Amino acid sequence: MNELDYLRQMRSLNRPVSPPRDLWADIDRRLDAATVAPRRRRDRARPWLMAAAIAGVAVLGGGLGLHLVAPAGDNSLATTGHAWKPSDPRLAGAAVELDAAHMELTQAIQDSPESAALQRLLIRTERQRERLRNLDKQAS
Repeated sequence: MNELDYLRQMRSLNRPVSPPRDLWADIDRRLDAATVAPRRRRDRARPWLMAAAIAGVAVLGGGLGLHLVAPAGDNSLATTGHAWKPSDPRLAGAAVELDAAHMELTQAIQDSPESAALQRLLIRTERQRERLRNLDKQAS
């Protein structure tokens, strides 16, 4: 067979073909059966799954919030529930930096408690915080 024969055969295939039976009746019957089908078990479980997911997110968010509000080892946050803020606004930036440094050092000490350098840095940071509190008392 050459290319011309293939083209003739393809043109002969380009005719409409009627199905052997009427398909619309079967399609209509299937659509009617699908609209009145009972709800599946999975559809009934969705509200419970949604409630469980919301409860899980709430518990996770609450635990994370508690962990961020009162991290272990930071006495000023654990006893008062919030970071100390000086009354003088000029000292507020230093207080935030010292609180952040104290928190990072306590976390680092939890990872390696035998580090003498981290212990010295923590003691130095606590002394700086005390100096800042004394400055705030003097400014008031």
